[in-house]
Amino acid sequence: MTTKNLLVELFVEELPPKALKKLGDAFAGTLADQLKALGLAGADSVVTAYASPRRLAAHVTHVWLKAADKAVQQKLMPVTVGLDAGGNATPALLKKLQALGADVSNPAAAVASLKRAPDGKAEALFYDSLVTGATLDTGLQKALEEAIAKLPIPKVMSYQLETDCELPGWSSVNFVRPAHGLVALHGSTVVPVKALGLTAGNSTQGHRFEAKVEKVVIKDADNYAATLQQDGAVIASYEERSRDMIRQLRAAAKKLNARLEVEVEISGLMDEEAEEALIDNALVQEVTALVERPNVLVCQFEKQFLDVPQECLILTMKANQKYFPLLDAAGKLTNQFLVVSNISPTDASAVIGGNERVVRPRLADAKFFFDQDRKKTLVSRVEGLGKVVYHNRLGTQGERVERVRAIAEAIAVLLAKNGMQPYARDVKPFLELVTKAASLAKTDLLTDMVGEFPELQGVMGRYYALHDGEDPLVAEAIEDHYKPRFSGDELPRSDVGVVVALADKLETLVGMFGIGNLPTGDKDPFALRRHALGVIRMLAEKDLPLDLNALLAGAVPAFGDKISDPTPALAEFIYDRLAGSLREQGYSAQEVEAVLALQPQRLGDVTKRLAAVRAFAALPEAAALAAANKRISNILKKADDVDAHVSDVLLKEQAEKDLYAALKSVVPQANAQFEAGDYTASLQTLAALRAPVDAFFDDVMVNAEEMDLRLNRQGLLKSLHDAMNRVADLSRLAA
Repeated sequence: MTTKNLLVELFVEELPPKALKKLGDAFAGTLADQLKALGLAGADSVVTAYASPRRLAAHVTHVWLKAADKAVQQKLMPVTVGLDAGGNATPALLKKLQALGADVSNPAAAVASLKRAPDGKAEALFYDSLVTGATLDTGLQKALEEAIAKLPIPKVMSYQLETDCELPGWSSVNFVRPAHGLVALHGSTVVPVKALGLTAGNSTQGHRFEAKVEKVVIKDADNYAATLQQDGAVIASYEERSRDMIRQLRAAAKKLNARLEVEVEISGLMDEEAEEALIDNALVQEVTALVERPNVLVCQFEKQFLDVPQECLILTMKANQKYFPLLDAAGKLTNQFLVVSNISPTDASAVIGGNERVVRPRLADAKFFFDQDRKKTLVSRVEGLGKVVYHNRLGTQGERVERVRAIAEAIAVLLAKNGMQPYARDVKPFLELVTKAASLAKTDLLTDMVGEFPELQGVMGRYYALHDGEDPLVAEAIEDHYKPRFSGDELPRSDVGVVVALADKLETLVGMFGIGNLPTGDKDPFALRRHALGVIRMLAEKDLPLDLNALLAGAVPAFGDKISDPTPALAEFIYDRLAGSLREQGYSAQEVEAVLALQPQRLGDVTKRLAAVRAFAALPEAAALAAANKRISNILKKADDVDAHVSDVLLKEQAEKDLYAALKSVVPQANAQFEAGDYTASLQTLAALRAPVDAFFDDVMVNAEEMDLRLNRQGLLKSLHDAMNRVADLSRLAA
């Protein structure tokens, strides 16, 4: 049987732009999956999704008019239930066969047609039948209903649909937007399916203003996109429309000797990768979903607005107007920007003028907020934080800032105490900067600009701090204390910023864990997982000389009696996040478990330990030593408080004497390498213990009947265990 390609389109009113791509992919994907499940499309069928502001469509290749009939074998019941002692059908069997549509007028013949086969310990009866394949009419109807039902609709709306009944009446329809047309073509033949009160045809509507014809007739499923573009002035493919828009944006920017602001974040990628990254950009996606055929126009605003921080102008243009700001070669905002219009008039001056007129009040508001905010210093705003509620159990933002300041000061002192240069020599200047930055970090929350654009918190604090004459390191730390804000974000630039950022995240983590406000499932309203990963990244990537438990414990006193001590639970939470992060970086579960089983306190050491474990695992001695380590762990678990002490006079067997001698020879060198931070060399040195360890387990009975021998041998194993597991728990590497 020959196949033809299938096209289905739902024509609707303007769809929510932020959800359009997901809606298009889901509609096409579910439709194709259902057709394949029904046998109307094969595994080699290719599905193409189309999504524009006013339509969802799917093109599926190699679709049959009718699915092939399928032989089905169905288990009925055990033989003992279906047949009596004489081998005749029981009433239960006849009833089951009748329900399946089998002919039971001759029970003996019906029984003869069944198959008997083993089913576990018993024997069962099986019924063979031929299931008629679904027709395209019925199959597509089912697939279409399923595709509509499974759409990830952000919010369903209910609208009234006038019926075609003789008696006037209305029926209610629930869908993401009112639907006005349905196209279903198998090749050039209309498939008579229905959905949302509509009956399928072969015509749709094009662009609201620029379509050449009122009704765009689709003559064949394969001509859908081309016909819609030619007669309807619509680029139906989301990806094609996005790429066309990006090409126009880049061409316009190049002509102006400028570059797109949205490309700054993806600089350094290859051209093909850069284009894919641009397509995934939130602004590009939203604008693609707002236009049916993009037309890029160049606009501009008065240069006086460039006195406002460019982050403010960029945000208001992107968030409020969906415009594309342009930067010069130095990365500074220009007074020109790009607009993606949905119409292409011969004279675009009216469209350009309208967009310039619309953006001007927005920029004027930003300038007004900036000018007004600078009339009041950040220091003078500190008191106002005491009037802003942070959390009903943790107090105001003012109290929170005091806690952040206390934690930041404790971290600074701890860094100096642990020898971090140059603060170990004189911590006072550093401590003063940290205190000032922590005290002012949240004050920009009270400014008009941040009130209008919360995304600018920290950014505006830096501008206002510099205007107030604060130290540049303080200003920088005010902006950076929110970093890293997301996966892959940069870390704070200075040590002052790192300390305040750590303090801010620890305040949130300790506070929320201290009152039992923990993340559950996919709910994490205070972003505790993100804060934990931020703490991990700063400790690890900055290689800070801070022990995790000491860091957490040092943050608890800042809360007084408001919380219970959450240090153990919070430490476990952080190690869990660290484990997940390391696995995402490509380390195996065994490697991660081996290192984190010891809960290393210096997170900057973790990657070095992992590298050492990976190098050790490649050694020929590794498997045997890991297995021996596991065996030792099991022995010590069953013993009570084994002391790592060995008496020479109690060493009776040659194998235990050799192991003890090897330990005295090898362990000091391995320990010295460990203390120097050369974990790879330390483990490789310990690999020399394989032969004496193997000999010990071959020749020595650890749990000897004599108590003193048993304790001495357990002490020897404890010494070996302690020496071998300083870098990682090697038993986790055992197969």
